Amino acid sequence: MRNTLRPLAAEFVGTFFLVFCGVGAIVSDIYRAGSVGLLGIAIAHGVALGIGITATMKISGGHLNPAVTLGLLSIGRTNAKTAGTYILAQLAGAVVAVLAIKGLYPEQPGAISQYGAPRLANDISTVQGIVIEAIMTFLLAFAVMGTAVDARAPKVGGFGVGLIVMCDILAGGQMTGAAMNPARAFGSMLVGWQWTGALIYWIGPILGAVVAMQLYERLLMDKSPA
Repeated sequence: MRNTLRPLAAEFVGTFFLVFCGVGAIVSDIYRAGSVGLLGIAIAHGVALGIGITATMKISGGHLNPAVTLGLLSIGRTNAKTAGTYILAQLAGAVVAVLAIKGLYPEQPGAISQYGAPRLANDISTVQGIVIEAIMTFLLAFAVMGTAVDARAPKVGGFGVGLIVMCDILAGGQMTGAAMNPARAFGSMLVGWQWTGALIYWIGPILGAVVAMQLYERLLMDKSPA
């Protein structure tokens, strides 16, 4: 039982890392009239994710993202049962993180920011939003493969993934909210009870992760005998 719970606890806590720090930065930015800024929000998400992955990768693999889990499932690097339980743990970690912010932070900035729920810019269509999220998550998942999954990967923990998340938020945060993670979006949407465009943040990230991991596994992974 303990061996079964260890990876689930790691996925829960690691996702909590990402969501508490990321959403906390968004709410703090509203609270202090933009003092955190997009760069600060990007750093909060990227550094928290990098540390979360590094802290959990030897326990659970450091997925911390349903899209990453499903991408790994698509290339046979996990099984359906494990993927399902990981996703539940990730969703729970995200929800608890946002609930903590709702319970501890001032109410008004939380309500204004809808607890970090991602949303499309007014002039971005649903299709554009899905494609932007897919591209950003493609880059994230490709970084996972190249810096963590591949046996040839440099030993940098999760920081390569955290850095591309920072870059993605700077590139696409103003367009879609740059969730790149269905759990990150789900936690904020559930607590803020704001479901506009919810499917965008499942379809785009899952599509991007599956394509990236299939591409890396089939074309770039070294399959020669050790």
